[in-house]
Amino acid sequence: MVHMNILLEKKVSVLTNDGRILIGKLVACDGSMNLVLQDTVERVIRPGGEESSEVPIGVYIVRGDTVCVVGRVDEELDAQIDWTKVHGDAIGGTYHT
Repeated sequence: MVHMNILLEKKVSVLTNDGRILIGKLVACDGSMNLVLQDTVERVIRPGGEESSEVPIGVYIVRGDTVCVVGRVDEELDAQIDWTKVHGDAIGGTYHT
C-alpha cells in the first residue's frame, strides 16, 4: 500500500465513488483513507453544449469509503487548462457487490 503521507501539502485530484472530481491541497489523511482537502474545488464536467464549471468548496473532508482514486496534480499543466471548455459524459458511480 502506498502511504498517502507523500502527498501531504500537495495539490491532488480525488475521484469519488459517486463520480465527483475534487481538487485541493491534501492537508491530512489517515489509515482509513479519510482525507482533508484545503482550497477545494469540485470540477463539474458537462457534455458538449454545456459549459463545465469549478465550484469552490474550501476545506472539505472526504470519507475514506468514498475515495476511488487519488493522484497528484501537475499544477503547471493544470493552470494552462480552461476547465469551462472541457466536456465529457459523467463517469458514473461505482457499485459494491
